[in-house]
Amino acid sequence: MGAADVVPGVSGGTVAFISGIYEELLTTIDNLNLGVLKKMKQDGFKAMWSSYNLGFLFSLFLGVLISIFSLAKIISYLLETYPIMIWSFFFGLVVASVLYIGKQINRWNIWTIAVLLIGILIAYYVTIAVPAQAPDTIYFFFISGCIAIIAMILPGISGSFILVILGSYGLVLGSLTDFINGVLQGDWDAVRSNFFKVSVFILGCVVGLKVFSKALKWMFAHQKNLTLAILTGFMIGSLNRIWPWQEVVSTTLDRHGVEVPLKLNSVLPTSYNSDPQIVFAISCAIIGFGLILLLERFANGKKSYAGTN
Repeated sequence: MGAADVVPGVSGGTVAFISGIYEELLTTIDNLNLGVLKKMKQDGFKAMWSSYNLGFLFSLFLGVLISIFSLAKIISYLLETYPIMIWSFFFGLVVASVLYIGKQINRWNIWTIAVLLIGILIAYYVTIAVPAQAPDTIYFFFISGCIAIIAMILPGISGSFILVILGSYGLVLGSLTDFINGVLQGDWDAVRSNFFKVSVFILGCVVGLKVFSKALKWMFAHQKNLTLAILTGFMIGSLNRIWPWQEVVSTTLDRHGVEVPLKLNSVLPTSYNSDPQIVFAISCAIIGFGLILLLERFANGKKSYAGTN
């Protein structure tokens, strides 16, 4: 999930769904409240930890954080050096995810089709929206955290890409990077100047995650087919963002004054202005597709094992 969330265009929620932990994640987050402290006071830390399934959350978010900090630079390097191959891999991964989630819709009717189309349109619009220029203010860090975390747990909607659209991707990533570098290098002025921004962003993530998990849990409990349909639509619509062959339409300067792409257009491999690397692209897409099949088999095996115990 952490590796997926680093990439603008790929959703960590997709990985959670495929690996079979999605609904457990929503339920666990929804159950968290101030009763945690009361439970710990009355029954002790061990009972509280078990009752609120905190072992699951701890291992999950620890894995996400380790992945983000360890893979962020590697993935950024690969995207810059081998863009077609890496985007092809993610494209194959998301196509397989669409098939996996879509086949769980057990009843198709006019409403599920309509909701599917709405999901496609929303996600597609997000992929073609022109990024805004975000204000470097504390309240915007909070808003960005609320919106980004919602997208991160939605299959098909990339939280990091939402930050790009909001214009706050560079601000948030820059503040986080400067904070970490400040700690590692002992630059306490950098630590102090970025700590509050990072904390406010995390607070926004917590608030957004808590509120949205409750809504999404209700939707799965009462309108599961429609929920799966709109999630499938989100994923189909997001394919435009991770299409391997993109041409830069406009650029902007990042916080370091380096020119970076602002708006991209998807083109056919035959119209691509450089080597389309079709064989490599197809191979990487197949690998991504196969990875989802392996995750699905692992998740099904895990469920079967749980059912025999």
